[in-house]
Amino acid sequence: MLLDCLLIVVGVAMVLYGADRLTEGAASLARRMNVSEMVIGLTIVAAGTSAPELFVSVVSALNGTPDLAVGNVVGSNIMNTLVIVGVTAMVTPIVVSRATVKKDMPFTAGATLLLALLCVDGQASLSLKGHTISRMDGTLLLVVFVVFMFYTFAVTRKSGEASEETVPAVTPVWKSLLFVAVGLALLIVGSNLFVDSATSVAETLGVSQSVIGLTIVAGGTSLPELATSVVAARKGQSALAIGNVIGSNVFNILLILGLTAVICPMQIDGITYVDMAVMLVSIVMLWLFSFTKFKVERWEGAVLTLGYAAYLAWLFSQID
Repeated sequence: MLLDCLLIVVGVAMVLYGADRLTEGAASLARRMNVSEMVIGLTIVAAGTSAPELFVSVVSALNGTPDLAVGNVVGSNIMNTLVIVGVTAMVTPIVVSRATVKKDMPFTAGATLLLALLCVDGQASLSLKGHTISRMDGTLLLVVFVVFMFYTFAVTRKSGEASEETVPAVTPVWKSLLFVAVGLALLIVGSNLFVDSATSVAETLGVSQSVIGLTIVAGGTSLPELATSVVAARKGQSALAIGNVIGSNVFNILLILGLTAVICPMQIDGITYVDMAVMLVSIVMLWLFSFTKFKVERWEGAVLTLGYAAYLAWLFSQID
């Protein structure tokens, strides 16, 4: 078990460093294409920081532990909204654009509601256990993801957003491509180590895969979003910070679970209605807070963070 814990640490380190290299390389390439800061946050940076969730979820499904994959995404989205936005806002209040409040956040809430409906799977029962996210469900999620990407870039072209918001790229193209390649390699190897070791520890401690996915795995794979958002907010790049979180939540639901379900249909075991409700309520809370002067204040960040603490307490109270 000690070796497994050590491998978890090594896996997290590889995933974090890989995500950092991938994000840096991809963002540099995006700047050369004159893509705005908000779009970089919603797409390139969100994709880079969501890469750990992607690889962990796909590997989990292929290894026959799909509940870890679902728990990873649900837990990551809850942590993104409550902890990452909460902590970032407590460090530096986050300014949110009107477009984000009126368009991007409603889309994220809609994607979250869609996932909840797909998990119910047309079965009227008091538990989600046994329900599945089928290949057809996964295909639907991927189609909505393509719509989201098309919409994001279409709005950017229509509004005329360009490179004024971004810092000119100084990294050579070959170096950016190398960062992307190295980042992907580290993410793949690190994710394998992380999933295998976390599953082994869960079995040893008698903790369900869903709880491990909702907490340890979700926390580890959400660290890139936390680091990126806090640094961006402190540098005055609020659009990048909030875009990273919103984009990451959309990527997690539509791309990651969509792709994972297409590869291997996922049967839900330990995820509950409470987990789904917290995921939906958290994004609605962020949406409401953003309406107040189009800013998430420090006290609102504290409320979000305390909300996560309460959810975590409830989660561990359910462990037999």
